[in-house]
Amino acid sequence: MSWSIRNLMAGLTKKSLSAPDAELQAVFGALPSGLSVGMAQALTVPAVQSAIRLISEAAACLELKVMRRVGDTLADAPDHPVAKLLEDRPNDWSDTFSLVRDMVAAALITDKGALALANKVDGRVIEIVRYDTPHFVVDYSGDGRLEPSFRINNVPVSADDVVHLRSPFSRCPLSLAADAIGVAKFMEGHAGRLFKDGARPSGVLSLKDRTSPDALKRIREAWQLAHGAGKSGGTAIVEGGAEYQQLTLASTDAQFLELRTFQIVEIARAFRVPPSMIYELDRATWANSEQMGKEFLTYSLEPWLRALEGALRRALFSPEERRDYVVLFDRDDLTRASLTERATAISSLISSRVLNPNEGRSWLDLAPRAGGEEYANPNTGSSQPGGAGADSGAP
Repeated sequence: MSWSIRNLMAGLTKKSLSAPDAELQAVFGALPSGLSVGMAQALTVPAVQSAIRLISEAAACLELKVMRRVGDTLADAPDHPVAKLLEDRPNDWSDTFSLVRDMVAAALITDKGALALANKVDGRVIEIVRYDTPHFVVDYSGDGRLEPSFRINNVPVSADDVVHLRSPFSRCPLSLAADAIGVAKFMEGHAGRLFKDGARPSGVLSLKDRTSPDALKRIREAWQLAHGAGKSGGTAIVEGGAEYQQLTLASTDAQFLELRTFQIVEIARAFRVPPSMIYELDRATWANSEQMGKEFLTYSLEPWLRALEGALRRALFSPEERRDYVVLFDRDDLTRASLTERATAISSLISSRVLNPNEGRSWLDLAPRAGGEEYANPNTGSSQPGGAGADSGAP
C-alpha cells in the first residue's frame, strides 16, 4: 500500500474526537467514531450541500395549490384565503419558494426538523412564519403516543397552528450519515495537505559523484532555468554525471481517488438521491440516468412532498375545512414528458374521448377555446354532446 493510503488509514484510525462543542452536541448528540463533523463543516462537503439543494429546491420549484373535494374529484380553489397566501407570499419578507426550500432543507440537516407558525386572527391565517432551529423546542409525551408540544422563544403555542416537518427515525439524514460525511471531509483535508505540504516532484536528479555545495547550486539553477514554473520543453545541462528518473503515480495511489468517489456515493445513498444527480457520473448512461431521475421523483422527493402537504393542511385549515380542502404540490412540472410525447398522449386521450380539447389545452397551459368542452373524436368527426359516457359504445 502506498504512503498516501497508509497515511490516510492511519489518520482515520488515530484521529480522536475532542470534547464536542455546543453545535455538535445539539445537532448530532453522542457519536461513536470520532470522525463525525458539525453541521457547518458537513455543509462544506460538496456532495452534502448538493444533495440537500437537490431535494429542497426541487420541492420549492413546484407550485402549491389549494384543492377542494367535489364528489370523488379535486378542483382548484384559487379563491380560498390560504390559496391566495401561498400564491403571493406567506409573510411580508419572504416568498413561498423560500419558505418551502428552507423548510425542507432544515428538516434534512437538523434532528428537530423545521417549524413554521401559522398566525391566525379569528381563525383565519394571515401569515406563515418560519423559525430558525434554536428558537423553538419540540417535546413529546412520555406515554408512547409521541404527541408533540411546541414552544417558540420559550412561549407555548398550539399544535394546531404549527407546520412541523421532520425526518423519519427522529434523526435527520445529515445526522444519520455523520460518519460517512466525516470520512469525506477528512479525505478532503488529506488531499489538501497532500498537495500543500506533501506534493511530490515530477522526477529526481541522481548524482553519481560526490558534489560540492556550489556545484549543487549550479545544477539546481540550471534545472530551474530549463524546467521551472511555466516552462516546458527546455534542455537542462548539468554536471556531475546526473541522471534523471521520472516519478509516476503508483496504481495504489489511485485508490485514494476511488475512496473519495465511494464516499460521494455513500452520501448520495444517505440522502436517497441518485449519484448522477449530484454529478457523480462514473456509472451514468443515457438509459439509467432517465430511470434514476424517475426514481428520484418517486422515492426521494415524493415522501417529502407528502409530509409537507400533510403538515400544511393540518395547520392552515380548520377541522371543518380539512374535510373538503387539501394543499397539493403540482407535480406536473417534474413528471411531464417532452412536448412530442405529451402531444401524442393528449391527442390519444382526446380521440378516445377521455379528455375534451379544453382539458387537453389546460395541460399545455393554453386558454380554453369556444366549443372545446365537447367530447369528440377529431379523427372521425363523431361527437358526444353528453360527455364521454353518453355513447355506450365509446371507448
